[in-house]
Order: sequence, then C-alpha cells, then structure tokens
Amino acid sequence: MEEQRKSVPFECRGCWHVWEEDYLVRSADDRHGNEKQVWLVAGVPVPPPSTYAVCPQCGGGQITTFPEGYLARHPEARLAASPTAIAEAALLSPVPPRPIV
Repeated sequence: MEEQRKSVPFECRGCWHVWEEDYLVRSADDRHGNEKQVWLVAGVPVPPPSTYAVCPQCGGGQITTFPEGYLARHPEARLAASPTAIAEAALLSPVPPRPIV
C-alpha cells in the first residue's frame, strides 16, 4: 500500500472564495490487479475532492479545483479575507440626473 499527502486547491464559482484542503491518499491493488484509491481527511474516508466539495464560506456547490501546488505558484489567486471598502465618491455618477418633467 502506498500513501501520499495531497493538498487540493479549490475555488467557489458563487462567491470566488479560494481555499485548500489536505488529504491522505492510499493506493493499493485489489485482488484482480486494479488500482484502488482511498481518500482520507483526518483518518476518515471521503469521496474524491471533485465529487463533493462545498464552499466553506457560502455553502455553494459550484466548485472547481486547481492543479496541486497552483496556489503556491500563484498567490494572487487567493482573495482577501474581507472585501476592500469602496470609497463613497467612487459610487457617484459623473452624469447629471435628468430633470423631472
């Protein structure tokens, strides 16, 4: 039996939250020569990441994964924990309002 630690990066398509989850993947051959993988989180078997992921921020189920190590090479993909404040003046339109007739 072979064990491998994997860190899988995820992104929510609903709120654009980016996070990583750590897994232990055990690979072994069954009695018929087929390779079988068991994914574990904290010692508990779970389905492979692409089949069940749920966003921890909004609870959404539209999740995509990146290749392993992607976030280490692209730190700009991680969003700030809270959105940056927008200046009130930035919300004002440069176009004057229409007169009411």
